[in-house]
Amino acid sequence: MSSLQLMICWISFLTLSISLSASSDDQFTVDGTVLELTDSNFDSAISTFDCIFVDFYAPWCGHCKRLNPQLDAAAPILAKLKKPIIIAKLNADKYSRLARKLEIDAFPTLMLYNHGVPMEYYGPRKADLLVRYLKKFVAPDVAVLESDSAVKEFVEDAGTFFPVFIGFGLNESLISGLGAKYKKKAWFAVAKDASEDVMVSYDFDKAPALVAKHPSYNEHSVFYGPFEDGFLEEFVKQSFLPLILPINQDTLKLLKDDERKIVLTIVEDETHESLGKLTKALRAAAHANRDLVFGYVGVEQFEEFADSFHVDKKTQLPKIVVWDGDEEYDQVTGIETISQEEDHLTQVSRFLEGYREGRTEKKKFKGPSLMGFINSMIGIRSVYVIVFLVAVIMMLRSLGQVDEPAAAHERVHQTTSVPEGETSEITASDKKED
Repeated sequence: MSSLQLMICWISFLTLSISLSASSDDQFTVDGTVLELTDSNFDSAISTFDCIFVDFYAPWCGHCKRLNPQLDAAAPILAKLKKPIIIAKLNADKYSRLARKLEIDAFPTLMLYNHGVPMEYYGPRKADLLVRYLKKFVAPDVAVLESDSAVKEFVEDAGTFFPVFIGFGLNESLISGLGAKYKKKAWFAVAKDASEDVMVSYDFDKAPALVAKHPSYNEHSVFYGPFEDGFLEEFVKQSFLPLILPINQDTLKLLKDDERKIVLTIVEDETHESLGKLTKALRAAAHANRDLVFGYVGVEQFEEFADSFHVDKKTQLPKIVVWDGDEEYDQVTGIETISQEEDHLTQVSRFLEGYREGRTEKKKFKGPSLMGFINSMIGIRSVYVIVFLVAVIMMLRSLGQVDEPAAAHERVHQTTSVPEGETSEITASDKKED
């Protein structure tokens, strides 16, 4: 073959390659809808988009069907972000060879590909929470804010789900490590040249300072240093939770990664007007005792949890204890309850003094441990489904309509933050034909 022919062949090959590449990129229309991927365009999609969230599903999977409308609702919101996140789905039952290659063995399996790097997603699946979590995954570890308007925009974009840490007059290097380490728990930023208006707005009077803000609880705290030897990180870790945490099915999950003990006050009703005076005293105590978590729970709102601390109709409330988050809690001798007649802050202070001096009595937590309690709440629907399926299979067997029951089970994933009810998955071997 002559040199000219070789050159023509080479040019033709390059032209064809460029054409195929262009057609591959052009096949994806980013209009806020969920992309349908196949085994032929999957690799192209992963390389085309900086951030793409893929739902590996099976058409027969009930959890997958319930997830579909949530993805449809989240897709247009995520597509409009400054750094868009594309939502896509792939029928892993149909394209089983690709699924096996990617080690997809449960449905649905959710993967976030950030610049081609895969990371399995175990977070909530309700549309609004899904949006919040994915925005956090793809955000920079630490944002640099150059103006007052940038600070305002950053806080607004962060939303109310995660706490926000803003360093005023701090070098970015001081919190860059913390931003990377705790990326999934909070938003981090450094602001330069803050005006007096911003200082008044965030209630600090000098720099450098680190402001911790909890938008959903409308509270914040300020740290003025020292900024070395672990003090900064300790402040950040203690500030992931608000000073006083209302305990419910959602917030209980926030405690699982916190190693501190919990000063828990059990009241009759969280909505009663008398609670304001009590929470004010607890907040003051929390400021001075950051090595402890302070929380409260209403029997009316969360009876099954309050009952774990041996609360019944005869128990005088408010009751105050120190829970280790596992199977035990401490009662301080002589200060088991808080009287409405005496000053609340004085009583809480005496309680803490007695606790630190060891004037306590150990009690067994009546229910499961913290993780056991969380898992029981997450998995209760799955238990009902399994019981129902077993009952149906036994009935069919008794009628002689089936020879061998299909193995049916569901696998529930735990999350680092706040999961929703629909977090179950069905393994590939659990497939049931319609």
